[in-house]
Amino acid sequence: MILRLAFGSLMARALTVSMTVLAIALSVALFLGVEKVRTGAKASFADTISGTDLIVGARSGSVQLLLNSVFRIGNATNNVTWESYRDIADRPEVDWIVPISLGDSHRQFRVMGTTQAFFEHYKYRGDRSLEIGNGHGLEDLYDAVIGAEVAATLGYAVGDPIVVSHGLASFTHHDDQPFRVAGIIDRTGTPVDRTVIVSLEAIEAIHVDWQSGVQIPGQSTPVEQIRKMDLSPSAVTAALVGVKSRLQIFGLQRWINTYPEEPLLAVLPGVALQELWQIVGVAETALIGVSAMVVVTALLGMMAMIFSSLNERRREMAIWRAMGARPATILGLLVLEAALMAALGALLGLALLYGGLALTQPVVDSAFGLWLPIAPPNGRELATLAGVIVAAALVSLFPALRAYRLSLSDGMMVRI
Repeated sequence: MILRLAFGSLMARALTVSMTVLAIALSVALFLGVEKVRTGAKASFADTISGTDLIVGARSGSVQLLLNSVFRIGNATNNVTWESYRDIADRPEVDWIVPISLGDSHRQFRVMGTTQAFFEHYKYRGDRSLEIGNGHGLEDLYDAVIGAEVAATLGYAVGDPIVVSHGLASFTHHDDQPFRVAGIIDRTGTPVDRTVIVSLEAIEAIHVDWQSGVQIPGQSTPVEQIRKMDLSPSAVTAALVGVKSRLQIFGLQRWINTYPEEPLLAVLPGVALQELWQIVGVAETALIGVSAMVVVTALLGMMAMIFSSLNERRREMAIWRAMGARPATILGLLVLEAALMAALGALLGLALLYGGLALTQPVVDSAFGLWLPIAPPNGRELATLAGVIVAAALVSLFPALRAYRLSLSDGMMVRI
């Protein structure tokens, strides 16, 4: 009976109740949306590199090595000699190894030298491989494969020329040896989208006339002669390593970290990613706090609405008392009304969230490479919805207690 009374009371105040339910729904959708984006961003962040067991580079910090080799941020403290790279590649534990050479740029985008093995073994978002949607891979010495963001930002198409600059933010260009866009990689949502990929031999070729980072004055070797040279690299920036058995990871890592020929560092990508996420986790906490305050504001607005309606409902409550309703019944009625409004708002907010995900998921994935999965509500989300309903019932106790006291003192003759 009390449930029927609560529904009837809410229907009698449909306009104000609808506005309150909508406010709660929007706040719940925002809170859960932030949670979806947070978990999606964290998953995309962790899935930037998958299937790689170790990242090897010059000895520095694990986060610094990760940022430089995977995210193309910062510079390496030193290079790894080609002899050391070959020693690691020849280890019996190593299944595959991919060299990476960084240092040059093209119009603020990083240029990375590597081999065909990068396209074969680099994985992201679980086990997804890089796909060249337009053009082909590195077939010629001066071929360049560019990421989707490079192509979109600079308006490049297959066949367009590319001139690599020496270093970062440099005014010195390797314009005597231009590259050609051979292929464009489909968007991945990883740093590959912002990378110009060339071969290791190409990196050596454009630096034939350079020594100690400076171009030799007056020297310009013809391209035809460069093509006939031995362009084996002397050093690389880092290497991605896959092992034959997961049981061998820590043994190989220990061997690399104690390598006697030069100071090297081998890090597990997952561990380094967790360290990096802890650094940027402050923004995550702040975002959750802001969205939680929106939910609190909506609940406070509901409490204010109930308070404001008490004077209008004093005669209604007095009639209920005359019909035999107890003061506790009136208190429970108001609490139930608040819980019903919160429940309706939570369900509507959940519907808005999944409707918004269905509409924006492909757009967000193609534009930002952020995959927001559409899955049934998990335990944390259900607990959030239950928490909103319980919180609504608790905040409604304040106006309900006032209504309880008024119902004790008011009779049929209510002075308003």
